[in-house]
Amino acid sequence: MSLRELPVIDAKAFGDMSGVSWPLREDAVAKWPHYATASEQSDNSISILDVIGKEWDGGGVTAKRIASALRAIGDRDVVVNVNSPGGSFFEGVAIYNLLRKHPSKITVNVIGLAASAASVIAMAGDEIRIAKSAFMMLHNAWGVCVGNKHDMVDVSKTLDQFDAAMRGVYADRSGIDEKEIGKIMDGETWFSGKAAIDAGLADSLLQDDEVEDSPKALDNHNHIKARLLVENALMQQGKSRRERRALLADLKGGKPSAAANVKPSADDWVKAAKGLIEKLNMKG
Repeated sequence: MSLRELPVIDAKAFGDMSGVSWPLREDAVAKWPHYATASEQSDNSISILDVIGKEWDGGGVTAKRIASALRAIGDRDVVVNVNSPGGSFFEGVAIYNLLRKHPSKITVNVIGLAASAASVIAMAGDEIRIAKSAFMMLHNAWGVCVGNKHDMVDVSKTLDQFDAAMRGVYADRSGIDEKEIGKIMDGETWFSGKAAIDAGLADSLLQDDEVEDSPKALDNHNHIKARLLVENALMQQGKSRRERRALLADLKGGKPSAAANVKPSADDWVKAAKGLIEKLNMKG
């Protein structure tokens, strides 16, 4: 399918969603592997190897970063390497639209996981390649809303629009009927590499030597996973973004390893997160 035939997702039409946060599903994080691209990054490649959307500590992949990378690449072909459990719907939509309107060929390589918002981004590829051991996950949009019953009803109606937008993208890319795509999303469906190709969500398999499982990638990946554990716990407690950032900054700064000017390990983060979650639950 030509990139120009893919539908635009008009995020502005969804209205104000400032009261909704976008936590990651725990099953998506659990299945998120720590693969990286085996080959050196070229000057026309973009890596999406983190959560979609800006994180409290500066992590995450944003539309602003992708726009900057595309400007630097210019009108040349682009290779986008994806390994992400998803994240913010709006950031995912913005990245999808940026890639969709790029004037030259976009090749998307799913090297580990393209779940939720990351699977929407993957659909922007003229060619989508996926590792045999990689996964795509399609589901309905979800989030955390704090408010009264009217707020909840409004959010439900808006989430329906998100789902409709995603159904259109998946259907156009795969050729599957939108009603069937709706059932796939309702069931929160996981596709292996081969299954994604059979469903029309990807075009071909990546070679095994195009991805790697390195100690450096594992270490960085474990830190991100631990960070997400803390972030999602605070989000479920109804903490605002500002409150989450303050609590997480205190948590990080209070670790003995951090005081010793040593980067806290993933285990440090997990232990601290569990302690913080326990305290928050006791207060609740």
